[in-house]
Amino acid sequence: MEVVVVGGGAAGLSAAVTLARARRSVLVIDAGSPRNAPAAQVHGYLGHDGVDPATLLARGRAEAIGYGVRIVPGAAIAADPLPGGGFLVRRDDGSTVRAARLLVATGLRDELPGVPGLAARWGRDVLHCPHCHGWEVRDLPLAVLATGPRALHQAHLWRQWSAHVTLLAHTWRVPDGERAALAARGIGVAEGEVRGLTLTEDDRLAGVTLAGGGVVACSALVVAPRFTARSGVLSGLGLTAVRQVHEGHDLGTRVEAGPGGATALAGVWVAGNVTSPTDNVIAAAAQGVRAAIEINADLLEAEIRAAVAEAATAAGAGGVAGAVGAAGPAEAAGVDDA
Repeated sequence: MEVVVVGGGAAGLSAAVTLARARRSVLVIDAGSPRNAPAAQVHGYLGHDGVDPATLLARGRAEAIGYGVRIVPGAAIAADPLPGGGFLVRRDDGSTVRAARLLVATGLRDELPGVPGLAARWGRDVLHCPHCHGWEVRDLPLAVLATGPRALHQAHLWRQWSAHVTLLAHTWRVPDGERAALAARGIGVAEGEVRGLTLTEDDRLAGVTLAGGGVVACSALVVAPRFTARSGVLSGLGLTAVRQVHEGHDLGTRVEAGPGGATALAGVWVAGNVTSPTDNVIAAAAQGVRAAIEINADLLEAEIRAAVAEAATAAGAGGVAGAVGAAGPAEAAGVDDA
């Protein structure tokens, strides 16, 4: 196999389609656990605004299969370098596949604050990205849960969508120097740790309860998850996710890569939220396309080198110079399907 893509979300499928249209052989290993599964709709994706996430992925899989991409279910648990070049990817069912190039688009895991009842409402009325969900809760009463300094930026940002924003101090003390700016924009501050959520009879968020017994009304609760890259498949290759820290606050981890997704290890690319945690669906898809273009170019360079080497060998052996067969990228890397 020329390219194995680990992860069948927007980034992985976009890369697979781009590579298949370039006439590359592509296998996608998809664990079937997209990050945005709890959300009812995808927003900001031109031409697909409001589509159900599962529907968008189903369309993407159908397009990929139509171009000859093989998609197999399951998780890729490890990848190891092969002596002759390329990689051996192991799946959770015990099977393996060999690839000349590897693209990891496994996304991330959102680690949510430990407020009772909060996780069950993630993607519904517990939110974090206003560019994804702000329009749907515009002009409603909103509350921002402060677990670190990011909450200040969130409170000011969400104020663009509603004039009714309250910053919940929760486990983080709001600096005195920031309170004037909050007040100037009409953002209230509620002191006290949040202990739970209150719901309406039809299962909608109505507010949050504080440690002192008070209730802050809100129709949506904004949180700041810790973004943890799903990068386990890369550990056998010596590629580990790095920790991201802002003002002493742990934001999570990401796999470092260049603008086109190339990692520090030749032949391995990453795309989507595994490397860029704050990207939305359309941005992740774009990353997949960019990575695919780089991978195709890298394979092309391998083909050129192989063709030149074969021509030189043939000429040295007295063969006919015109009878040169360019080796495919998988052969050049010494890699075949397992």
